[in-house]
Amino acid sequence: MKLVILDRDGTINSDSDDYVKTPDEWVPLPGSLEAIARLNHAGWHVVVASNQSGLGRGLFDVASLNAMHAKMHKLLAAQGGRIDAVFYCPHSPEENCNCRKPLPGLFEQIGARFGVPLKGVPTAGDSVRDLLAGAAAGCEPHLVLTGKSAQYQQGGQPGGLPAGTRLHQDLSAFVEFILSRSAA
Repeated sequence: MKLVILDRDGTINSDSDDYVKTPDEWVPLPGSLEAIARLNHAGWHVVVASNQSGLGRGLFDVASLNAMHAKMHKLLAAQGGRIDAVFYCPHSPEENCNCRKPLPGLFEQIGARFGVPLKGVPTAGDSVRDLLAGAAAGCEPHLVLTGKSAQYQQGGQPGGLPAGTRLHQDLSAFVEFILSRSAA
């Protein structure tokens, strides 16, 4: 099974320091939906792993989160793409759960649900904690320079990246890398 695990906020859609709380605030990054569709058309399954501590903080409810994801699925379908599943951590940092990135719980849940080992599965996100969680589960880490990492587009990189992390300008560049590598 060809599987890719993506972060959501800052990777697929615009992020906000005030949290993405409504479908109106959920705005796809340029080219991100087309990139996911390209993966799908090449036979890849795409799963989202996302911290959603706004739930635990009481900033939005599950109905609002479901409405954001319904919008994401609808916009993706219009591009000919799909996300096979969305896994999210609803907890605030103070709850000390295992599913909040940088811990690997969400990734372990994904591996169990799909019945696949995660060793070498590409994962892309916009923050170190996204990649630490994936790497702890055996995934291959990729940092996209959007969202929290947009500040590194002109050079440099955040500290603490897992060994072997590859950097990409955005989700489209990550997808191009994955597709060109798998075609070789």
